[in-house]
This record gives sequence, C-alpha cells and structure tokens, in this order.
Amino acid sequence: MTMPYYTDPVAWQRLHMGPLSGHLSTFAQQLAEQGYARQTARIKLNLVATFSQWLEHQHLGIEAVDEQRIQTFLEDLSQQRRCVRRGDAATLKALATHLRDNGVIAGPSPAMDTSAVGQLEREYARYLVQERGLSEASLANYVPLVRRFLIDRFGHGPLRLDQLQLHDVTDYVLQQATMFRSRRSQLLVSALRSFFRFLRQRGEIELDLAAAVPTVAHWRLSSLPKYLLPEQIEQILQSCDQRTVVGQRDYTVLLLLARLGLRAGEIVHLCLEDLDWDAGLLTVRGKGGQAARLPLPTEVGSALARYLRDGRPRCSTRRVFIRMKAPQSGFASSVAIDSLLRRALKRANLSPAFKGSHLLRHSLATRMLRNGASMAEIGQLLRHRQVQTTEIYAKVDATALGALAQPWPGGAL
Repeated sequence: MTMPYYTDPVAWQRLHMGPLSGHLSTFAQQLAEQGYARQTARIKLNLVATFSQWLEHQHLGIEAVDEQRIQTFLEDLSQQRRCVRRGDAATLKALATHLRDNGVIAGPSPAMDTSAVGQLEREYARYLVQERGLSEASLANYVPLVRRFLIDRFGHGPLRLDQLQLHDVTDYVLQQATMFRSRRSQLLVSALRSFFRFLRQRGEIELDLAAAVPTVAHWRLSSLPKYLLPEQIEQILQSCDQRTVVGQRDYTVLLLLARLGLRAGEIVHLCLEDLDWDAGLLTVRGKGGQAARLPLPTEVGSALARYLRDGRPRCSTRRVFIRMKAPQSGFASSVAIDSLLRRALKRANLSPAFKGSHLLRHSLATRMLRNGASMAEIGQLLRHRQVQTTEIYAKVDATALGALAQPWPGGAL
C-alpha cells in the first residue's frame, strides 16, 4: 500500500526511525484509503517521520503522543526556523486519532470543568436526559445557553442561586433578544424555563422563575413559504455538469431535494444500506431518530446508480455522498448541502431571498399542492408528524386555504 507513495524502497526505509516507525505503513494505508494524492501523502508521511525522530531525541516513547506533545513539537520546529505548514497540526492530530483507534495509545482524558458552573451544568444535563428524555442534540442547544446566563449573572464567583430575582431573568432575556434571531430567542427562553424548573425541583430557588421568563412572539403561519417555480428547479438541475464526478454527485443530491423533499441532514447521513434496489425503496432517517421508507422514483434511482457506479470514490465510509477532496469521507454537516445548492443557484443565475436546502423542499410541496395533492399527501411525503406543520403550504393556494378556514361564529351556514 505504501508503493504508490514511495517507489524507491530505500527512500521509504529512511523514514523508519523512532518510536512511530512501526505504524508508518498503517498510517500510509489510511491516507491512501482517504484519497490523498501522492505528493500530499508524502508530505504528511515525512512530517510523521520527523515527529518520530523528535520523540526519539527527547527520549520519549509512543505512549507520550498526545495533543500537547504535538503542539510542543510544532513549536520546536518553528523555533528551528523550519517550515511549519498550515495542515501540519491537523496531520499529527489525525495520526494521534489513528493510533488511538488501533489501541496503540490511550484516549485523551476529557478536561472536566470543576467549577461550580461546570458541576451544575453536568447535573442539569443529567436531569435533561434522565427525567426529560432529551436527546444529545437538545443538550448541545440548552446547556451552553444556561451556562451563558450563569456566567453573565455570577461571573466566575460563587453561584448564589437563591438570590436570583425576577428582574435578573427578564433583563437578561430582553438584552439577549436584541442580539438573537427569533428562533434563537425562543430556544433561549425554553432553555431558561427548563433550567429554573430544575433548580426549583432541587430546592435551590423558591421563586417560580420559570413563569417569569418572557415569551418571544412568534406567529405561526405568519409568512409565506419560499419556493421556486418548476422551470427554475430544472434550471438548477441542468446547471450540473454530469460529465464530471462532482457534477454527478451534485445532480443526484439536488434530485433528492427536489423530487423527494429530503432534508439536508437526511442526505448527509444517507448510507449504502438505506438503498433497497430490489424493492425500489429508500430508507430516510429523519428527526428524532424516525425512519421512513420512500419509493425511489426512476429518475432519482438512475442518478443514484450512475453516481455510485461511475462517480463515487472508493473509500471505507458507508455514506452515499462523499467529499471529493481528501480525506474522502461523508459530508460533515448539512451546511455542505446548503453550500452545494448555493453554487447551483449561482450557476443557474437565480438569486432567491432564501438559499437554504429547504427551498427545494418547499418548492416540491408547493408544486404538489397546485397539482391537486391533498394536505395529507404532502405531509406524508415530507414526513410531518403534525398536520399543522403542513398547513403553511395552503397559503400559496387560495382554494386550499379556503378549505382550512373555519366558519365565522353566528355567520351563515
């Protein structure tokens, strides 16, 4: 596996010095699987060899490899007036991860915040999981907002929770609301209400501060859904050059957004096992761990098959859609899908006010409605758990909107 990078066995053998020499081949194999070009991989392997020699000169073994040791090595390298490349730190961190994954070195000890705020944070997180049944994603949203409130109110001093007053809560929320968008402000007040209920349940506070948290105004169905016309959707699809690997991939992703209304995160996490070619079905893993099986239209299935056969790079990940640049792995987050759509909009000379991936989901629902689909059918395809979520699409069609209108009390039948 190392031959694509070093055709000269002597040059390759020169790198085998120091405590890391026995793991150079497996790291080189990982780089090859991740699709790194020959020159890039050689730069990375030379850096690892230099690091290995540095460890030997410091009389350190492989067990000493950790993030702090890597940082010290790079600082020494810089002081010696040697070139430290922008990606060197990432390369050595990837090496440390590789060694940990193979059981060669121990995992990093998580840094625990031993402050009063840190301890309260952990207890609040346990409460959210054990008593409220919240997911890790919800914890990642709630806990930092609560920490921010505590530090704003108490700094890094003692937590005198019993001294919290109603005005502390209202003043803080009003102050933060000027910096947050409405959705973020709603998340803030939800987190604070949950936190104050937690404190009162523990006997830390006597006042019902949860009731004092101001409500952030949000009028459901107050805006029209953003959508594109069918001919504009076709412009976006045709903007992809399917003669290239990137064009094949982007075209397939856009088809899943436009024809099936998938969410960006659902496309990111789509795996090879989710494609049932015999039954013509696609398993979609959506919000809250919900899984749904959708029929695979011929157009979408053909694009997927063409991408998997001719475009998708060979790599170890089971994700369907892969980054083109090394390391070749699945997309990190839904942001990549949003960026992909923005590039397609630019190529198609379209500039809608809203450019997120939900634009194509909204466009699909709008087109279905105007073609006579019922609200139930739209909600089923989009996998809405509540009928009210689908109602916003009625606003783009006067007839459907009238069907939702309730009779005026006392009016004519």
